[in-house]
Amino acid sequence: MAPIVKEGFPFVLAPMIAAMIAAYFGLWFVALFFVLIAAFMAYFFRDPFRTPPDEKDIVVSAADGRVTRIDETEAGKTISVFLSPLDVHINRSPISGTITKVEYIRGKKAPATSNEASFTNERNSITIQNDKLTVVCTQIAGIVARRIVCWPTTGDSLALGEKYGLIKFSSRTDVLLPSSATITVKIGDRVVGGQTIIARY
Repeated sequence: MAPIVKEGFPFVLAPMIAAMIAAYFGLWFVALFFVLIAAFMAYFFRDPFRTPPDEKDIVVSAADGRVTRIDETEAGKTISVFLSPLDVHINRSPISGTITKVEYIRGKKAPATSNEASFTNERNSITIQNDKLTVVCTQIAGIVARRIVCWPTTGDSLALGEKYGLIKFSSRTDVLLPSSATITVKIGDRVVGGQTIIARY
């Protein structure tokens, strides 16, 4: 079984303690219910090991999930990935580089399945830059998301595929790329954070 991220420990321990208390009083069905909740939380907060592709000039997915939006504006090309409660919710750096900006934006907690969530929901964006390009990764809270977690700060360096945060429960992750980048995925594709190549430059 994959290890779990440290932020998941309270969500696993609380129902396990409740299960032990219920079992002590002989409430076996109640105990089983809490054991199942603890098992789901351990699964949800799993932290699998990932090895990024050994290729040059690639952009990997920042999250596990399904590609739901690909568009291009004056700002560049955006690839949006929706994470269901069954997906790994750890975010990973799509390129190697230095974080030049971290911006948290308060917003709604509307369903992350909607493309509008990219513009209206609570979100946290980090800008990562190297000597060839700059990308912006945005963690977007969903209707049941409770907290956006981002570990590094401005000035920190990230390796390709390195973990940088997570979103608790259903959510969306956007990656904004320069217009010159070549997209290698399409809407509906399933992607794996830190491994699936979503673009080349």
